[in-house]
This record gives sequence, C-alpha cells and structure tokens, in this order.
Amino acid sequence: MVNDSPPGTPGRKPRMTRRGKLALGAGLVVVVAAAVLVPLVLLKEPPAPPPPEKPAMLLIPEGWRASQVYEAVDKVLKVRPGTTRQIAEGGKLKLPADAQGNPEGFLFPATYPVYKKTTPRGLLDYMVRTAGERFGADRAGAGTQRNGVSLYQAVTIASIVQAEADTPEDMGKVARVIHNRLAQGMALQMDSTLNYALGRSTLDTSHADTRMDNPYNTYNRQGLPPTPIANPGEQAMRAAVAPPAGDWLYFVSVRPGDTRFTADYAEHQRNVQEFNENRAAAPN
Repeated sequence: MVNDSPPGTPGRKPRMTRRGKLALGAGLVVVVAAAVLVPLVLLKEPPAPPPPEKPAMLLIPEGWRASQVYEAVDKVLKVRPGTTRQIAEGGKLKLPADAQGNPEGFLFPATYPVYKKTTPRGLLDYMVRTAGERFGADRAGAGTQRNGVSLYQAVTIASIVQAEADTPEDMGKVARVIHNRLAQGMALQMDSTLNYALGRSTLDTSHADTRMDNPYNTYNRQGLPPTPIANPGEQAMRAAVAPPAGDWLYFVSVRPGDTRFTADYAEHQRNVQEFNENRAAAPN
C-alpha cells in the first residue's frame, strides 16, 4: 500500500493499489478452493485391497519319479500334457554338473503352493532349489567324503534306499548294504533299478528281467545306475550319507514290515524261499 497525502494530512486513509487488489483476490480464491476441496478428499473412501489369493497345493510324495512329477504339474497347472517334461529336459534348470541336465533325483518331494501365475518352469526351479538346500554340500559333504562318493552318487543311493525301504531303520540298513556291496565290487542286484528301467513298480522280478541289456540292470552291471531312480526325501538322504555300521550284504522283505538283513548267503536264500512262498499264497 502507498499513501498519496502529504505526511500529517488529516482525513486521508491508506488505500490499496490495483496490484494489491489483484494479489488479494488471488489469495482469496486459493483459500476458498482449499476449503472446498479438503472435505471432498476426506470423504472419499480409499479402495479396499483385494483379498489375498489362496493357492492350490501340489503334493510331491517321496519316491516319485520325474515322470510322475511332470504329469502332476501338467495337471495342476492345466497345461498340455508333456509341457513340463519338455521344459525339464530343456537343459535350463540349475542342476549339478553330474546330472547332465537330467533332473531325476532333484525334484524335491514336498508340498508346493500353486498360484494363478505359477508356471511349470517356476515350479521346477522351486523343486530343484529346495533339493539344493536340503542336499547341499554343507549338509552331506562330510558323509559323502567318509563314504567315498560324490553328492550326485549319494542322491542316487538315496533314491534306491527310498524305493527299497519303508522305515528309517530299514533305510539305514539298505544304505549300508549298498555301500558294502560297492566296497566289495559286488553287483547291487536291486529290483528297484529294474523297475525303473521297465517303467513299472512291482515286487515280482523274473530271471528274464535280470538278464536284460539295460544300464539300470544292477544284476548284470556293477556299480550304481547312471542316474537316480526317483526323487528321495531327507530321511533317505541321511541314510545314504550316514548309514549304521553293519556287515549286511543281502536283504529281502519276507512280508510287509518284516525285512531281513544278513551277511550269510545261505540264510538269505532261506529268507528268499520264505518270500516266494508268501507271494505264491497271496491273492492275486
């Protein structure tokens, strides 16, 4: 504001310039606008967050083969049959070098959440990563060194143990039989490896089966099969790397819950005879 009267002149009041009026008017507009908008903003309800997605659950049991895992993933994700196998065999999973791109043995058995955006590759990566955590060198290293096997060989042993034994105690004894036979240069002679080669699961093995020309035939080939034969769990892996002491070389499940271990071949033959008699008497 300015005063256009000489100093001390009575009866004259200060007045605003044109510029002052404009400035004041602008200030009033801002104040009024703010007073109107603020209540409108406060009255508007924020959008409610969407409820969390409830995932489906995919169970991969211990001892499942990779082929079974592929079929289960295809089904739960509702993709074309064979999709998961194709991705698994594409060579992009982070597997040990010894696996040569074959994920058998490293699709860790567990229950996995499945969301709308889950993909076959995502699930396979999750399984392989979990196996790496559970079977990693920091967990199995001492056991593998003590037994003179690599981590991959330990997983292969664990897969046979998983297929041949039902209880933690039997798992340890089966693992000891495998290590004892390997140490003595004996063929493993495991029916589970024959079953894997033939894509089946049975207790009945024929003489013809034991003579077939197949790298998984541990009756006529020494050493371990070329790959794991299933996806083992942690109990089987612990048995493979830390089996109990024992001289056992033979075992047979005479009946469910009655698996007999021995180092004496004649005793084993008697146990096998009892097994055969029980199988012959069992209903088809």
